[in-house]
Amino acid sequence: MPRELEIPPAVERTPGQRFADWTWTKYARLPAPTTGYATTRGLRIPMRDGVELLADLFEPAGRTSGTILVTSPYGWNLYGAAMTGGMFAGRGYRVVLVRCRGTFGSGGTFEPFMREVDDAADIVGWLREQPWFDGRFATHGYSYLGFTQWALLMDPPPELVTAVIACAPHNLGAFAHAGGGFLLSTMFEWSFVTTKQEKPILPRMAAVLSARNRIRKALAALPLTDAAEKVMGGQAPWYREWISRDPDDPWWRRADLTAALDRVHVPVLLQGGWQDVFLRQTLAGYTRLTDRGIDAGLTVGPWTHAQGGGAGTRVLLPDALAWFDEHLAGSPVRRRAMPVEVFVGGADRRWHDLPAWPPTTVEQAFHPRSGGLLATRPADPGELLEFTYDPADPTPTYGGAFVTQVSPGVAAGYVDDSALASRSDVLAFTSDPLTADLDVLGSPVAEVGHSSDNPFADLFVRLSEVDARGRSRNVSDGFVRLGPVTAQGVVRVELDPTAHRFTRGSRIRLFVAGGSHPRWARNLGTGDDLAGATKMQPSHRTIDLSISRVVVPVAPPPGT
Repeated sequence: MPRELEIPPAVERTPGQRFADWTWTKYARLPAPTTGYATTRGLRIPMRDGVELLADLFEPAGRTSGTILVTSPYGWNLYGAAMTGGMFAGRGYRVVLVRCRGTFGSGGTFEPFMREVDDAADIVGWLREQPWFDGRFATHGYSYLGFTQWALLMDPPPELVTAVIACAPHNLGAFAHAGGGFLLSTMFEWSFVTTKQEKPILPRMAAVLSARNRIRKALAALPLTDAAEKVMGGQAPWYREWISRDPDDPWWRRADLTAALDRVHVPVLLQGGWQDVFLRQTLAGYTRLTDRGIDAGLTVGPWTHAQGGGAGTRVLLPDALAWFDEHLAGSPVRRRAMPVEVFVGGADRRWHDLPAWPPTTVEQAFHPRSGGLLATRPADPGELLEFTYDPADPTPTYGGAFVTQVSPGVAAGYVDDSALASRSDVLAFTSDPLTADLDVLGSPVAEVGHSSDNPFADLFVRLSEVDARGRSRNVSDGFVRLGPVTAQGVVRVELDPTAHRFTRGSRIRLFVAGGSHPRWARNLGTGDDLAGATKMQPSHRTIDLSISRVVVPVAPPPGT
């Protein structure tokens, strides 16, 4: 006989919870709460291997509109609970907030992204047995909390009604080695901060802030795994696996949930940011769902991953609440005029409703020319430019879609990247001032005529906008790791999707470089194993401008 689990008592909100709920309501510009709620903390959920996960239940007073399941490795704090649980409970939804195994009192060992499929199925099995469960539920969550939803969707339960997945991956291996290179700062910093997350808030903040310079040095040191160990002290064993495993290694299979895209059959709202590190997987997921005829919504704003959990909540949380009102509570009101809502940056800077993503566009090509010009006419045969990439002095990161929480002097998102144009290891090509606004909607593609005296090389390509004062700001990036087979010839580099209006009078700038460190781990030029390598070899590049171009998807002229 299985032992009967003791059920902790439900308690009314504390003054601290009430204040946190009020703060989030004001900050996120949410509609006023409709009810109070009680919280039951420390419910125990048995897993198939005998481990018990802890969960917290938020129960609205009075009528309940449905149950929302949230599974998170980030535990409990007043403001986190208000954002993931209280905001929904105060508007009539029952919320079950589960703590991932090995985190914040849940049993077992935390193995990031690796145990979520089986645990998700067992959580649903427990949910079915609860006396308050009415047979229907939805899921919600941001980042890792979105990955746990894809894990559940690997075997979608019949009780699932809908899901809202925000700024999250569904394939960790493909993400960690995006373009073939390792996303160094994102994976390193997330691992470090996660090792400190269960400390009380003040010691946690002190531990993170005091480590900033050590992290900066570790990101620049070799070998990478030894440098990480000096900072993390063995508390993040998964990081050594991440950096040591080739993306094709079968080890990654447990964290590859791509199959969920073909198994989900309920409405899904996907949310992302143009500078969010998970943007490409968010849009790939949306495309796959809509190709299958799934009722899917898409919201993409101008934020980075960190900003999406901050200022972006003013869009994302009301957006999620409206989705649940329609798809879980059964409200007859449809808030969305069209399935896709995207923020167009640049001169436009406003939200647009679209019937699909990507929208209908036409291609416009720009060609790099000698003299640093980006022209509409191709370069002449024989127009060549050269640069040398030296891993001992790697081309630095200026902005872009990655996560940084700690590293001093490294900022994600939209930044002034003018300094890149003055580096000897970067080629920069700038157009004449535009005579009309240019709306770029989709993924630009660069084709670079490339050769290298060292086949172990990377290519980093960026589109930026140069304003009337000459200041350059990044718009879209692409990266690819090359090798003996791919380093010579025309290299195709797909840049990040974007929705951006280049204003009349501004100029388009194309950057071509050999890397972007510490966003990606630098290519040491030896072909040695990434984790333990220490030797470095520069690469001298020759770019054939006559066979190089960047193709951008632009809005068609009015009336076409």
